[in-house]
Amino acid sequence: MTTQMPKTVKLLAAAICAAGITQFAHSAEMTAYQLIKEGNRYVGEDSKDQVVQIRSEKSVGTMVPNIWYVVFYDADATFRATEVKFGAGKKLEVKRPMRMLEPVSGNDKKLDRKRMNIDSDKAIETASQDPLLTNLKLTASQLWLDRTEDGPTWKVRLWAEKLRNPAHDADIGDVYISADDGKVVRRDLHIHRVD
Repeated sequence: MTTQMPKTVKLLAAAICAAGITQFAHSAEMTAYQLIKEGNRYVGEDSKDQVVQIRSEKSVGTMVPNIWYVVFYDADATFRATEVKFGAGKKLEVKRPMRMLEPVSGNDKKLDRKRMNIDSDKAIETASQDPLLTNLKLTASQLWLDRTEDGPTWKVRLWAEKLRNPAHDADIGDVYISADDGKVVRRDLHIHRVD
């Protein structure tokens, strides 16, 4: 004799499986450093691993961005850069962008790969755990990895739900994290914007 599972139990099991698959899909997003390796496939031999900048667009529906730009140093390009755009870990576009201000600001130089120990996932985790953000519901992030006086540094911009209108979010500022040791270098947070 076989017993039938009640319909509600079946629906609950299906919902749990779907949630698990969705969570797995989000956790399976490639990190910024994984995208460097992927980007190496689309640049010249001399540009492989010669990263100048990594940046993302604002994440949607999760804290992990899925649109990324990896800028490689390219001595053959007019502005010394080749940019590979990724969406969900897949190459979307390769171009040689106009980077006219970067030589003036010094942001056209290669990042020190030996000091790039903290990947994008850890940078988001560190920024999200800032004590000022304890009571906020974070909704999105956007990241930049650039050269600074402190070496390669992640700038993590965060968004949180508005208190009076949870359907909307507010840009609450930036947390700067050393890509070398993972320490917070500085904060520029404005949590009052959630009011």
